[in-house]
Amino acid sequence: MKLSVIIVNYNVRHFLEQALLSVRKAAQRVPTEVFVVDNNSVDDSVRMVQEKFPEVHLIANKDNPGFSIANNQAIRQSTGEYVLLLNPDTVVEEDTLERCSAFMDAHPEAGALGVRMIDGAGNFLPESKRGFPSPWVAFAKTFGLARVFPKSKLFNHYHLGYLPENETHEIEVLAGAFMFMRRTALEEVGLLDEAFFMYGEDIDLSYRIIKGGYKNYYFPETSIIHYKGESTKKGSLNYVRAFYQAMIIFARKHFKGRQATMFVGMLQMAIYLRAFMTLVSNFFRRLYLPLIEGALMYVGLLVLEQFWANYHFQDPNYYDPAIRYLNYPLYVLIWLAGNFFAGAYDEPFRLRRLLRGLFSGTLVLAAAYGFLEDEYRSSRALILLGAAWAFGATICTRLLLYFIKYKSFAVGSERQRSLVLVGSKKESERALKLLQQANVRVNLIGRISPDSDDPETLGRLSQLDEIVRIYRIDEIIFCSRDLSSQDIMKWMSQLGPQLLYKILPEDSLSIIGSHSKDASGELYTIDVQFAIAQPLAKRNKRLLDLVLAVLLLVTFPIQLLLVKAPLGLLKNIFSVLMGQHSWVGYASSTTTSDTLPLIRTGVLNPTNRLGDTALDQATIDRLNLLYAKDYQLWFDLEIIWKAWRLLGKN
Repeated sequence: MKLSVIIVNYNVRHFLEQALLSVRKAAQRVPTEVFVVDNNSVDDSVRMVQEKFPEVHLIANKDNPGFSIANNQAIRQSTGEYVLLLNPDTVVEEDTLERCSAFMDAHPEAGALGVRMIDGAGNFLPESKRGFPSPWVAFAKTFGLARVFPKSKLFNHYHLGYLPENETHEIEVLAGAFMFMRRTALEEVGLLDEAFFMYGEDIDLSYRIIKGGYKNYYFPETSIIHYKGESTKKGSLNYVRAFYQAMIIFARKHFKGRQATMFVGMLQMAIYLRAFMTLVSNFFRRLYLPLIEGALMYVGLLVLEQFWANYHFQDPNYYDPAIRYLNYPLYVLIWLAGNFFAGAYDEPFRLRRLLRGLFSGTLVLAAAYGFLEDEYRSSRALILLGAAWAFGATICTRLLLYFIKYKSFAVGSERQRSLVLVGSKKESERALKLLQQANVRVNLIGRISPDSDDPETLGRLSQLDEIVRIYRIDEIIFCSRDLSSQDIMKWMSQLGPQLLYKILPEDSLSIIGSHSKDASGELYTIDVQFAIAQPLAKRNKRLLDLVLAVLLLVTFPIQLLLVKAPLGLLKNIFSVLMGQHSWVGYASSTTTSDTLPLIRTGVLNPTNRLGDTALDQATIDRLNLLYAKDYQLWFDLEIIWKAWRLLGKN
């Protein structure tokens, strides 16, 4: 066997399908065996591989042993002269495997090579070629010097920014997304170090290949798409910790004495620095809108106070100054909380949610006002005027942000992206049908066919750049059955990241793309979309759990007469408060537990609303599916109301 391709998968089924389809095409030119190692995915990846890719050697792990161990499992079973470690969120060109094999055949000193990688927006990925992370190199990268001086040999050795993107070079470190290696080199230097769970194993193996007397090459004569962000969330603290801990393992393994101590110390400092920067970035990204709106509400209340005191009472000092430090912050927090629980910050341009949240907050304020002692009441007029100001200020803020982003004030009418389909009539119609089934609203401008003789199109493929400019296209969907991966990547790179690109793999029910290297890709798929997995549903479900748990705790003496197992109820109350359980979860099932969104184990479940009716397993599975797919808060309320006496069950 000439080549063994090994892909480790973890919960990226749609991207894995696309990767395997591209490998299947590329393998027609080189004798190839393909291995997929699945690390206990819960997204039906294993069944998809079994049904759609029977030629693939599948290793289905019952746990997640990590990237290195999983790759080694397949390497030990493989027989190829060359071994390619490939990420599941990649697409290879039709000639990638052939070109890489030919280069390795012609360069016996080469132990491994990497290729030119672009992301889902067509941007060149600098990690396609890297240098070893010595203490100075790591320092320059961690503290941003590499970004400030991207072409500097001194400051950007990490990404070898001084080496031309389109020339073959000897390099030091390969990217783990695509490592094309000579088996004899692997046998001499050893397989991936299993001390690395994820991250760092590519640096370590690249380092050992060079120490073993071989050379690593950057080979840009073929390219791949790497949808960065699919296996990792780079904006998370877990990523920061995992990445730098891997670097510490590498430093302690390959550096000695004072150099190792300095390197490890610097990396530990970098962990705290990057963690702090990540926290600040995430905090601002999530809270900038509530902070802006909260500040506007507070300033508005101050202005209204002066206005009402002068206009109605003819006394600018009528109100106690304490209301500015007690009442107004409380009003603002209640309005913001109403917005939060209405989902107004999950989808900021859904004005209906904003209005619902502000109205709910105003009702809470009005109700609370009646229970306050006289000395704590400021003015009902101020609450009403403040509510009117809150409505106006927040709506204007959303309109302004929408205009900045979309150059339009038509917030109510969701802006539809202008789309062109690139492919045959048959595949374009299939893509359009998938978009309709997935409820994706787009403004379809037309179709471009690779066949220059097709009269039913906007133009030829060679005119794509002109068509994009003339029709102001926002999004392009490429049908991979009709276009080569090479053509798709060429156009993505040529047109640039200002457009959205997606690919419809042949015989697939998903349209796949990713516009950011630091965020998950976007899927247009007819797979079931689960309402219970939405942030608003999860948040409100948890809020219901907490409110009901407190209510039951306060009324526990009454519950002694209503609930069948009072001691069990008390245990469940604290379990729910601690986040270990929910009042309502899925019914016990062996067939749907791995295919539904993960939620807390429930005290009750959807079957409890049916009383003592006997149900077979198929009915239970369907009830679970409908509960997850169509979830609304009143589902839980109905189940709890009908099965109140069972709240104490184990």
